[in-house]
Amino acid sequence: MMKLFVLILLSLTAASAWAQQQTISQIRVIGNRRIPKETVLARIFSRVGEPYDPLTVERDFNSLWNTGYFEDVRIEKEDSPQGAVLDIYVREKPTIREINYKGLNSVTLSDVLDRYKKEKTGLSVESQYDPTRIAAAVTVLRELLAEHGHQFATIKTDIKTIPPASVQVNFLIKEGPKVKVGKIQFVGNDHVSSRILRESMKNLRPVGIPHSIFLENLFAKTYDASKLEEDSERVRQAYRDRGYLRGGPVGEPQTHIRNEGGLSWITFRPRKGKDIDIKMNIDEGQRYRLAGITFSGNKAVTNAKALRAQFAMKDGDWFNATAFGKGLDNLRKAYGQLGYINFTGIPNPTFDDAKHTVTFNVDIDEGKPFYVSRIEFQGNTVTRDFVIRRELLLQEGQIYNSHLWELSLMRLNQLDYFDPLKVDQDSETHQNAENGTVDLLLKVHEKGKNSIGLNGGVSGLSGSFLGLNYQTNNFLGLGETLTVQASVGDLARNLVFSFNEPYVRNKPLNLGFSVFDSKSDYNASKNYQVTGSAANLSAATTSLLQNYNQSSTGFTISGSYPLKHFSKFGFPRFGVTYSFNDSSIRTFSAASANLFQTLAFRSGIQGQNALQGIVNSSASFSLSINKLDSTYMPHTGQELSAAFQISGLWGNVRYIRPVIEFRQFRPIKGLWFNPEGRNTFGYRLQAAYIRGISGDVAPPFDRLYQGGESDLRGFDVRSGTPYGFVPTRVQFALTNPDGSTVPRDPNNPNLGPIEVPLPVYGIASIGGDANFTSNFEYRIPIYARTVAFNIFDDFGLDMALDRNQLRQSPQGLDALTSPLYGCPNYVNGACQGGFPIKFSPNIDPISGTNFVPRMSAGGELDVMMPIINAPFRLYYAFNPLRLEENFTRQDLITRAMFPSGGAGDYSYARAEQFYNGLYQLREPRKTFRLAVSTTF
Repeated sequence: MMKLFVLILLSLTAASAWAQQQTISQIRVIGNRRIPKETVLARIFSRVGEPYDPLTVERDFNSLWNTGYFEDVRIEKEDSPQGAVLDIYVREKPTIREINYKGLNSVTLSDVLDRYKKEKTGLSVESQYDPTRIAAAVTVLRELLAEHGHQFATIKTDIKTIPPASVQVNFLIKEGPKVKVGKIQFVGNDHVSSRILRESMKNLRPVGIPHSIFLENLFAKTYDASKLEEDSERVRQAYRDRGYLRGGPVGEPQTHIRNEGGLSWITFRPRKGKDIDIKMNIDEGQRYRLAGITFSGNKAVTNAKALRAQFAMKDGDWFNATAFGKGLDNLRKAYGQLGYINFTGIPNPTFDDAKHTVTFNVDIDEGKPFYVSRIEFQGNTVTRDFVIRRELLLQEGQIYNSHLWELSLMRLNQLDYFDPLKVDQDSETHQNAENGTVDLLLKVHEKGKNSIGLNGGVSGLSGSFLGLNYQTNNFLGLGETLTVQASVGDLARNLVFSFNEPYVRNKPLNLGFSVFDSKSDYNASKNYQVTGSAANLSAATTSLLQNYNQSSTGFTISGSYPLKHFSKFGFPRFGVTYSFNDSSIRTFSAASANLFQTLAFRSGIQGQNALQGIVNSSASFSLSINKLDSTYMPHTGQELSAAFQISGLWGNVRYIRPVIEFRQFRPIKGLWFNPEGRNTFGYRLQAAYIRGISGDVAPPFDRLYQGGESDLRGFDVRSGTPYGFVPTRVQFALTNPDGSTVPRDPNNPNLGPIEVPLPVYGIASIGGDANFTSNFEYRIPIYARTVAFNIFDDFGLDMALDRNQLRQSPQGLDALTSPLYGCPNYVNGACQGGFPIKFSPNIDPISGTNFVPRMSAGGELDVMMPIINAPFRLYYAFNPLRLEENFTRQDLITRAMFPSGGAGDYSYARAEQFYNGLYQLREPRKTFRLAVSTTF
């Protein structure tokens, strides 16, 4: 027996030695379709030309199997005169070509894919088929349907083969009846009402109007068993917040399923769903007051009063668990600002049941302070490191301060160079406990630095227009901003070139300049045609409407510097801007000519000279405090900004204009503010005022107007304004009843007809000297910060408060009042006689057009277009509050102003018809518009 064993051992040894002497001459891969041969060979350890080794072949097998690419792997050896040939037989796992969800109605496909990503199922089209992943997907689908009320959903899978090596995965889903939350009952709650406890159940409580008593239970929520445990803890927390530290539900909540019953409010048919009633047994226990909070283990911070100040609760108050938790969080943040990033505080309660009080001792483990060793950046392929580093409030060598690191990321978000940065997602902290240092790694993903915008459309101010703009907000990766903008249309033209340097000589001094050339036509008759308000306007009526254009050239120089201290709102910055603007006005109607030639906005200058060389030299002082987390589609934060402009520095127009604005954004989940909410509620409040100084009034084109994409989305640009009567002197041709005019000289018709000077009032949009604007938005993101749907409500009030700010100059008023009006007699074609007319020294607002509230509500789709990086939006707005006013002008025309006879009678009747009829101002009820901009 011993001899046989030795013989076998020698035989195996000889075979192994003979095998090791063989050289691998060839390696063949058989059966692969999608995976290249090179990929298979790269995974194995055997190589051509090396000795054949069975142990190495075993490693090859394990390596290929562990890739997860194959359903079957087999390696065979074939002897040949040249050496050993390895044949690697593989059968690849089939590729999933298609995934279908048949019968899935309650959940969208995007929700399913998001949940797959969150749970890391790994199931997607073009991925390899894996039964384990399919089973995980079924579990995810079942949980997702349960969250939407389908607790009894059944899911089956059907796998169909698609030759040669693919499969189709079909999920066959029967959702079953939708389960709603029925009655929620509490037993044993003697001191805390069921209404309060039910309100604390944020997941399963009915939808209604909070604190309305009768309207709190309007709609039942979908039942989700996974959320019941959370709501049970919220009920317990509701008791702890009211001093019942040991109170709350006892045992598991009891549920009972039943048919829904009753009739549907919509179809009035029997309901076929199911309800689950919830019953919680409560043991309230005793109610405790806070006797005190003490601390132990605090070595670095020995001031107990400073530690106690982090808790808003006062001794003697009923204990509140939520407020106490916020105090612990404040304590952690306070220690984090001192570098103690491993701080822990464990509260230990001591109850005095006789006095019904509780005392907490917070056992503090401070750890050790950490210093910043290195700060590194990843992903900034264009932006230089120093551009990022100069925005950081935390520097290498400093003691680590968690609050400063959070503020640093907020500053970077405000630059808009990168996708939104979050501390917990985009920064990594690596501690070296031995050295007491921490390394920070910030991962950024750069946005496209270039923005190319193409916009166009139709509006009351610009008419039909087309515009192109180019902006780079991170020029050469150094942070500079370069902008070139051009737009042209039938009513407007605009050219702008600007440059901005955020840091000068490594100081946070922001300097910039811009040069512009613009021309805007304001033609009220075109505005009516654009909006469909009028089809045909007579020449007489047109002469009484606003019709002028304004050409402007100029430049601005601006600078701003951050203030040192951070406020509770954000980062304060003070700025100064100087602006020079040289404008000229060209009028095309009598009303416009009189408005600009008589209004006292240029001291001592009236008539035609008032239309040229309007020089506005102004300085603006601004203060902004910014805590927004992003410049585009902010999700959290607020911004307060105020500006004061004074005009009259070496120019010939003089006025002051203060503006203040506040905007805030808060994350919201459903109807409740929640820091983890996906949606956003935002609002903006803005107030402005303008007033002429040094005896002048503000120029008409600088007064305050509303309307357009920037404030009231449903109204045309500059259409939200009071309207006023502008005194005008018009020449009216004396006309015979047959329609022919009465010539000055019958023998010389070239001299024209006899013209009767008439006093009439033109209509002008006079603007306001004060206005208020509010904008509210509920934003639902569809895809990150790229696509979103907004529900908005805009409100505006534009007012002419001070009639003295619509004062006409003495020279201009004299030009209107000194001539005589009418032509009661004429000799040799020249009018004789006439009547003096005394006009009001102020341009009076038309009754019913001042103090008019305007509101615009609707829906808006926002899309940040890729490549060109421009915010496109398409919105529909309905205007429930708008101007609809019928009015007549003051009639200054009398029959005595015309000569006697048929021509006088006929001309008087025509003048009354043209100038003193019933007029109507009507703003649009709805608007559908495409724009390239944001409101706030």
